[in-house]
Amino acid sequence: MVQICETERLIVRSLSLGDAPALTEILSDPEVMKHSVRGVCDEAATRKFIEWCLACYESHSVGPWALIDKKDSALIGFCGVGPEMVADVEEINLGYRLATRYWNKGLASEAARAVLNYAFGKKSFHSVVVIIEPEHVASLKVAEKAGFSSFAVLEFHGRPVRLYRLTSEQWETLHNNAMHATSA
Repeated sequence: MVQICETERLIVRSLSLGDAPALTEILSDPEVMKHSVRGVCDEAATRKFIEWCLACYESHSVGPWALIDKKDSALIGFCGVGPEMVADVEEINLGYRLATRYWNKGLASEAARAVLNYAFGKKSFHSVVVIIEPEHVASLKVAEKAGFSSFAVLEFHGRPVRLYRLTSEQWETLHNNAMHATSA
């Protein structure tokens, strides 16, 4: 397993098939998967998802990564960027899912900022999108805290969604403004 980065409270690392039992526990929760196009995942579906993540690491050097709580080394979910076909165009899409007991603690926002920093800094992507159903208020807040603001409305897997885009230039401006705010 490769460590990608870390934050104040999280280690972000590659997923492995050994994570399947812990990740299945998270992805089999209907509340966690309420806004997922995949729906609730059993262990076989979770293993298939992890295999797709491993293929993304190979093909794009990115993908959904495991989020590990530094306090107890527990797998609490995933966050990462990976390829997604949107209206016949391959986009780099930010995705995140956390176990319900870790909701409302700012961990998804913390992970999203770290992953975006990696995507724009280390991987030099020009832009990253996030696809969110309008009624998924918590996810909208995570995206906004990470710097996503303008969106287009489109249909994705038969559902109306908002497609937010953040460019590397916008990320750099946000990052520089944050640096100036903390040093002021």
